[in-house]
Amino acid sequence: MACRRVLIGVVAATLAMAAFAHAQEPPLPTGLAPEPQSKQDHKGKDEPALPAGLGQPTEPALPSGLGPTSTATPDRRAGNDTNGFVMPFGLTGFVESRIGARIVEDPTQKTLSIAEVRAQFERDFETDLATFRFVGDFLYDGVKDDLGVDLETGRGFFDLREANVVVRPVDFLDIKAGRQILTWGVGDLYFINDLFAKDFRSFFIGRDDEYLKAPSDAIRISTFNNFANVEFVYVPRFDADRSITGERISYFNPALGRIAGRDAIIDADTPDAWFSDDEFAGRAYRNIGAFEAAIYGYAGYWKTPEGQTPAGRPFHPRLAVFGASLRGPLQGGLVTAEFGHYLSRDDLGGDNPLIRNSETRFLVGYEREVGEELTASVQYIAEVTSDYDALTGALPTGAPSPDRVRQVVTFRLTKMMLNQNLTLSGFNFWSPNERDGYFRFRAAYKLSDAWLAESGGNIFYGARKNTFFGQFEDNTNLFVGLRRSF
Repeated sequence: MACRRVLIGVVAATLAMAAFAHAQEPPLPTGLAPEPQSKQDHKGKDEPALPAGLGQPTEPALPSGLGPTSTATPDRRAGNDTNGFVMPFGLTGFVESRIGARIVEDPTQKTLSIAEVRAQFERDFETDLATFRFVGDFLYDGVKDDLGVDLETGRGFFDLREANVVVRPVDFLDIKAGRQILTWGVGDLYFINDLFAKDFRSFFIGRDDEYLKAPSDAIRISTFNNFANVEFVYVPRFDADRSITGERISYFNPALGRIAGRDAIIDADTPDAWFSDDEFAGRAYRNIGAFEAAIYGYAGYWKTPEGQTPAGRPFHPRLAVFGASLRGPLQGGLVTAEFGHYLSRDDLGGDNPLIRNSETRFLVGYEREVGEELTASVQYIAEVTSDYDALTGALPTGAPSPDRVRQVVTFRLTKMMLNQNLTLSGFNFWSPNERDGYFRFRAAYKLSDAWLAESGGNIFYGARKNTFFGQFEDNTNLFVGLRRSF
C-alpha cells in the first residue's frame, strides 16, 4: 500500500506538470524554434571537438553523457527562456518528477526503482575579486523515504551539489575551493584517471546523467602557460564513491553466495579523518599539433571498498595511480586513448586475495558522425591484473580463479530528430570474457525551451550472477520523467 500511495502521488505530480506545460507553453511550430545550440565538446555531449587551446583558463567539461541533458536546459543565464517566468533572487534551476519500476522480480528490493520529485536551485555571485557558486537539490524520494541529510552519501531531502569560490590572483592562476564537481580523462562513461567521486546508484536507477558525478570537497589549483597547463587537486578528506550497498540496488554477495539487497547492507570502513585520510590528484596537458596529450597522477584510496578484513568487513585500501591520455581528430572523427596503472599500496606483492590486486587499465575509442545528425562511437577497454600468478597461488583450494584480463566493449549511438527537439540515444557495455553487459537507452523530447519529457531504461544481462554486470540483472528498470527549467 505504501508503494502504491507513492506511485499515485508521483504520477499525479508528473501528470500535473505535463498538463501545466501544455496549458501554459505549447511548443513553437516547425520552423519557428530557436536556433539549435552549438555542439558541445567531447566531454560534454554527443558531437566531439578538441578542447580549447593552451592558455584558456576554462574548467574541464564533463565526459560524454555526464553533463545536464543538452535538450533539457536552455541558456537560462542568457535569458533565453521565453515563458517570462523569473525566479526571485536571481536563482535558476529546475523542478522535475521521475517514476520508474523494475521489470524483473527482485525479492530483496522494492518494485519501484525511482519515485521522486526534485528541485534544483543555483546561483552565481560575481565580484571584482572572486566568483561564488551555489547549487543545491531539494528532494522527495518515495523509494528511500529518508529525510535525514547526509551530504557525503547524498541521502536525505537535501543534496549540496556545489558551494565554492573561485579567485584569480594573477592571470595565469585559478584557485577554486569548496564543494565542486571534478572530472578529467577522455573515456566515455568509463573512468581510468578520473578518480573523483561517482554516484552509481543514481546512474543505475534512471536519474539524469549529470548525477553520475558526485560532488567533492576540494581545492583545485589551475595554472596556464605556453608549455603546458597544470592542475592540482587536494581533497582534505577522502570522498568515496556513492557505490552499491544493497539499499536500493541488489548485488552479488560472495559471503552469502547469492544476490543480496536490503537484507545484507554493506557497511564499509571508510577513511574519514580530515587532513589525514586525504587525496591528491594532478594533471598536466598540452596540445601537440591537433592532439591533446595529458599525464595524470593520484594518491589516495580505492573509491569503492576493494578490501576485506579477516573478520569480513569491507574497507578502502590505499591506492596510487599514474597514467596518460591522447585525444585528436582522425578520418573525420575523434580518436581517444588512455591508460592508467593502479598500484594497490596495501597489497604490493599481489598475494593477498582479500585486497584487490594492482592492475593496468587502458582504452581506445573512436567517435564520428555516420549520418545526418547521427553519431556513433565505440571503445575497447581492458583491465589487466598485475600479479596474477601471486594472486591465484594465494587463493584457497577449490576457489575459482578470476580472469587475468577483463575486457569490455562499449557502443554509443545518438540520433537527433524533429529540429533537434527529440534525442534518441543508446549506450551498451559488453564484456566478451565475462559474458555480461549493460544497455542504457534514452528518449528526450523538448516540449519547449523550459519543458523536457524523458523516458528510458537500464537493462542488465549476464550468463552468471557473480559477474560485474550480471549481478545487477534483477535491477533492470524502466522510467519516465518530466522537467521544468527556469
